[in-house]
Amino acid sequence: MKRKLITLFIALGAVFSLYAQEDSLRATRYVMRSTMVGVGHSNVFETYLSPLEYSGTEVRFMHESMRMTRMLGGNVSGQSLFQINASYNKNISQTAEMYAGLVNWSYALHYQFRMNDDKLKILVGPMLDLNGGVVYNRRNSNNPAQAKAYGGLGASGMVIYKFHIARYPLTVRYQANLPLLGVMFSPEYGESYYEIFSLSNGGRNVLFTSLHNNPSLRQMVTLDFPIRNVVMRVGYVCDIQQAKVNNLKSHTYSHDFMIGFVRNLYLLRGKKRISMPLKVTPF
Repeated sequence: MKRKLITLFIALGAVFSLYAQEDSLRATRYVMRSTMVGVGHSNVFETYLSPLEYSGTEVRFMHESMRMTRMLGGNVSGQSLFQINASYNKNISQTAEMYAGLVNWSYALHYQFRMNDDKLKILVGPMLDLNGGVVYNRRNSNNPAQAKAYGGLGASGMVIYKFHIARYPLTVRYQANLPLLGVMFSPEYGESYYEIFSLSNGGRNVLFTSLHNNPSLRQMVTLDFPIRNVVMRVGYVCDIQQAKVNNLKSHTYSHDFMIGFVRNLYLLRGKKRISMPLKVTPF
């Protein structure tokens, strides 16, 4: 009799294990993708190019993809975030112009803490952050541009809250990405790019960065709401990028208002995909 009970428990455990694996596989096939564009205000400061601050208008493009993974019992989601921002700025006297552009890609793994029947989620985890761009000043002749290349590891956190207003579903989210350790390219004070790449004078052009010389923070607030069969998203981005290396100071402060849409997909075999309603997505 004991052997029969043990065999039965083993069989039931195998069935539940297979069901859990299949349920985890289904969860990893859910993908949330969003695309947003926006416009806002930018403040740029590059002592390598000018001792003055420049401010103006910025445009931004953002594409995001999120899906669950099988890590830690299926409680970890992966987020890929790609951004491009470009700005046209002038100094306070309106006598000089500066152009700035930056491409950013980050990938974060978030452990999801689910509360209140999944209405509230708190996500935390590590992040890889890479950046590349340029700042160009039309007034300068010897050193008209400053290259931007930096990246590293950091921490990412997110709060997601789902609620209803008169049965109308809404989802609000706040996210913050904080770089902690990384490297950055920078010319030395008074050193030209001609000296670096043509004369090969060398110098300390690749530097270690942390909170002491690269205190930066990217924040984002979004609101999702459905309009018929389309899920719309509006948001606000506060992007603070600062650095003090090689006796050079720089910062870019961006405040952009965004609008776009969200697609919830279920990936089938053979790389096929179908659109799914908002309520079935695990995010």
